[in-house]
Amino acid sequence: MAILNKRARHEYHILETYEAGMILTGPEVKSIRAGQANLKEAHCVIRNDKLLLIGCHISPYKPASRNNPVDPARTKELLLRKKEIEKLIGKLKEKGLTLVPLKIYFNERGYAKIEIGLARGKKLYDKRQDSKERDVKRDLQRKYKM
Repeated sequence: MAILNKRARHEYHILETYEAGMILTGPEVKSIRAGQANLKEAHCVIRNDKLLLIGCHISPYKPASRNNPVDPARTKELLLRKKEIEKLIGKLKEKGLTLVPLKIYFNERGYAKIEIGLARGKKLYDKRQDSKERDVKRDLQRKYKM
């Protein structure tokens, strides 16, 4: 099961994607497995050569909440190779580029991973064009299914 940031693809043109590991506590992992995470307001920043996820809300896991009081919106550190982080720092200096979390999922080994995208914001006319294309595709599918 993956937790998606549907708004990201609507608001941004995704230029590149990266897969990063996440440093989480045990109850946070269980909450993500239960689908109790939200990426809507989340964004990524690079501070002191570390990639951080800010604004991701992971609800407390109820059975473990008494023993492990954790802030649901705490800043989480993401794990990327140093060369990749340096490459991202260089690209983020370009005007208009940002890092956006796209989805959280578990890989085949059971580790929580996050897909982040190097993105450029869309203009209003780009959003209108995307919705028009989506409507045309939907109409064509309906027409040829029946």
